[in-house]
Amino acid sequence: MRNLLLALLSVGLLNHRNVAAQVNPTSVRGVWQAIQVTMTGPSPRTITIPDPRSNLTIITGKHYSQLHIEGEGPRPVPADLSKATADELRAAWGPFSGEAGTYEIGNNAITMRPTVAKNPAVMTPGAFTTYAIKLRGDTLWVTQQRTHRGPFANPVTIKAVRVE
Repeated sequence: MRNLLLALLSVGLLNHRNVAAQVNPTSVRGVWQAIQVTMTGPSPRTITIPDPRSNLTIITGKHYSQLHIEGEGPRPVPADLSKATADELRAAWGPFSGEAGTYEIGNNAITMRPTVAKNPAVMTPGAFTTYAIKLRGDTLWVTQQRTHRGPFANPVTIKAVRVE
């Protein structure tokens, strides 16, 4: 039994190494973490996201999934969820964002079409967000361009690094 377990583990590790070796550094496919967010507009600023980073974006051949915390500090943990007030729940869950869907790439841009999201407004038929993309090695910059409602007045740029 022990030898079978070791054999299965070895095969799994070898396959994992082969998959990792096949990652194309000129492709956006992979697992990414945002490390910096640059905001434009009336109050421009750049935020560097410290470790541990509370975000993850996974891009496969046709689909993406992203989860992140939109805040600069830890979220409060209600002592008892069954007795939490609406304000306590908003403070804990409000900064959390997540969505998944399909994407297309063309003309140095990625267009994302959510099929499931925390925010139901982005799941409406025809909804999309387009970002300009720039990829250098294992660093990716995405800058908001437009949604199905029109262009962003004050686009945000996110700098991410490949973690897998």
